[in-house]
Amino acid sequence: MPQPVPSAAASTSNDTLISKAKSHLLQNYKQQPIVLVKGRGTRVWDADGREYLDLIGGVATCALGHCHPDLVAAAHAQLDSLWHVSNAFYSQPQIDLAAQLCEWSGFERAFFCNSGAEANEALLKLARKVMKDRGTPERYEVITFERSFHGRTLATVTATGQPKYHAGFEPLPAGFHHVPYGDVEAVRRAVGPATAAILVEPIQGEGGVRLAPEGFLKGLRALCDEKGLLLLVDEIQTGMGRTGIPFGFMREGIRPDAISMAKALGNGLPIGAMLCREDVGASLSPGSHGSTFGGNLVAAAAANAALKVIRQPGFLDEVTAKGAYFLGRLREIQGKLPPGRVVEVRGQGLLVGLEVDREAPQVLARLREAGVLGNAAGDRTVRFAPPFTVTREELDQSLAIIERVLMAL
Repeated sequence: MPQPVPSAAASTSNDTLISKAKSHLLQNYKQQPIVLVKGRGTRVWDADGREYLDLIGGVATCALGHCHPDLVAAAHAQLDSLWHVSNAFYSQPQIDLAAQLCEWSGFERAFFCNSGAEANEALLKLARKVMKDRGTPERYEVITFERSFHGRTLATVTATGQPKYHAGFEPLPAGFHHVPYGDVEAVRRAVGPATAAILVEPIQGEGGVRLAPEGFLKGLRALCDEKGLLLLVDEIQTGMGRTGIPFGFMREGIRPDAISMAKALGNGLPIGAMLCREDVGASLSPGSHGSTFGGNLVAAAAANAALKVIRQPGFLDEVTAKGAYFLGRLREIQGKLPPGRVVEVRGQGLLVGLEVDREAPQVLARLREAGVLGNAAGDRTVRFAPPFTVTREELDQSLAIIERVLMAL
């Protein structure tokens, strides 16, 4: 069971704060009924002083755990120097971050924003502008995939291939077509004279942690080359080493035209990025796109520190090893349970989905009561995205709780 944190409990209880939240916050989230007030590494504490193993980390965001000392030091140092300047000026943290990301990813250009949705908006605007610059302004449509998730703005929610996110916001913007994930021939059939680009996730995170079939991304690259389309890859969950390699697209040895990233880039501080090839990036000329807070100095300083940690020799090998261990143990647990209790264990690196035989929130509530935090990815999939710094001992503690909860359902 969750344990009290010594001398760290907040002076206000979960119930009091949640009551206040319900009086003032927009009720657009289905929040778990605790207020988190402190975190260190893989562990967090709520306002009642209870301790949890945080295996979701802001939904694949706190990749180096909570309050990593290198990132805290970098953010503090930047706060003492300069917080924010307009993008009408250069700033060194942003310049250094662009250089690091381009070197690591193989792209030539970086654009900074504040979130994954904004990074995907940049991809969509880039695709339209490139086609206009090529003299084919009629090409503006984007092919995306069923069960995908690309954000909550009107354009990115329309790109998302889940009708539940569209409900109530119609009429949706024109120019998006959804096809079955993993089916290159379905994509080929969907390509028409108005198609500009294909937007794809290497793993569908919100769609239930569903991996792209082997060869799928390579097939999309070949199709884009054949038809003169842009291949846009959404790396918001898979980027920054989450799957054990820098970016998910690298697993198939391809080079997209552009990618989006956010989440783990700032380890919890809000920052997103679009990375692209030199030739397509030239279409976003001065004044064509921008962001007031994009590349904020404090967030960029934290992101630089995060990259330095993640890029250390052998660091991502450990992510791969921990992910393989976690997946393997979950599959062992699946074999001990009544048939069908766990439908499937899916994942890559430290992005894992546990599909169960009932609604995911039922399982999440039991896990939370026992001291482990996850979240739902689809109706019946429990998602885990532990920090890369999680220890084997913490994984074992979590696995013991997961097994006990699933056995008791």
